[in-house]
This record gives sequence, structure tokens and C-alpha cells, in this order.
Amino acid sequence: MKILQIDNLTFSYDGKKNIYKNFSLHMKKGEVVCIVGPSGSGKSTLFELIAKNLKPNGGFVRVEKISQIFQDPYTSFHPTYSIIDQIKDVTPLDNYEVLCEELNLEKELLYKKPHMLSGGQLQRCSILRAILMKPDLILADEPTSALDNITQLEVMKLLLKFLDRVGILLITHDESLATWCSDRVISLHLE
Repeated sequence: MKILQIDNLTFSYDGKKNIYKNFSLHMKKGEVVCIVGPSGSGKSTLFELIAKNLKPNGGFVRVEKISQIFQDPYTSFHPTYSIIDQIKDVTPLDNYEVLCEELNLEKELLYKKPHMLSGGQLQRCSILRAILMKPDLILADEPTSALDNITQLEVMKLLLKFLDRVGILLITHDESLATWCSDRVISLHLE
């Protein structure tokens, strides 16, 4: 089953310079596709189009249920209330204890506020939230770039454990990470 189908996508912000022209991408569950390219090449724009925050000028995007993991875990959680309350706001907590174990995440951390956790702990909370939403596709926008090298590898390995349930579309500047973890790498270029 295709969880993402993009066919002949054309998009520009000003109607003049196309960021995408006849771009196509199909994904299925269990697949990791990495989007790499310099700043300004359209990586985040692609996510906005998939999330339906932007409308294509041509072609179409068909996507099953998505959830997102953002680059900076500290800005993806509200600073003044607990992680667990924020997760409960967007999704039921079905089997969250089991998922915490899979993510090497102590349940007690969920009752704390974001600033009380390390970047790696908080990014694991982001993964927990994303998986609890039972998506078909996870959009991961530079999910490890704010972390040190050891934590980056640990977080990516944890995320890849869920490929039996989801497909992952990953934005990264790190070409070695893209090569290591993905089934396909799509390179975007500035025109």
C-alpha cells in the first residue's frame, strides 16, 4: 500500500521560479527515504506540501495519516506544562509504557516540563508522541541535528525500530546519515 503518492508536483511561491517542477515520489510502509540538499533547495517546502500547509500549483499529493518530528525538540513542546499532558492533547496514550521501554525512555520523565530533559530525552519524547498518533508516514525534519553524535545515532536507531509500522521521510543535511539509514536518497539542488 502506498502511504505517499506525489505525482508531477509543481510548486512556486511567486508563480515565477519553480521550486518543484514535475516532481514525483511514491513511498510504502517500511521504507526510509531521505531528502538532502542545501538550505533553500525546497526540503521543508516539500514537507509543508505533504502536510497540506501549502497547496501545489500543479500535480497532486496523496498521503495517508502523518505525524511529524521536528528539528528542535525544545520548540516542539510548550515550555510550561508536562510532556505527558502535551502528548495527551494530541493522541491517546495507548500502550505508551511499552513504547517508552522500546525508546529507552523512563516514564517518569514524561511528567516533567521540557526544560528539565536533555535534548536526546526530549527528542525521544517527540518520537513517542509521533508513534502514539499511529501514523502511516512520519515526516522527520532534521530530527538529530540538535543532538551530539552519540545521541544522534541512538535516536536514529530508535526511530528505525518502528519501520514495521510506518514509513519515514527524513530531511537531513548529513549525507552520510542519509546513506546509512535510507532505502533511497533524493538530492535537491538550488537552481
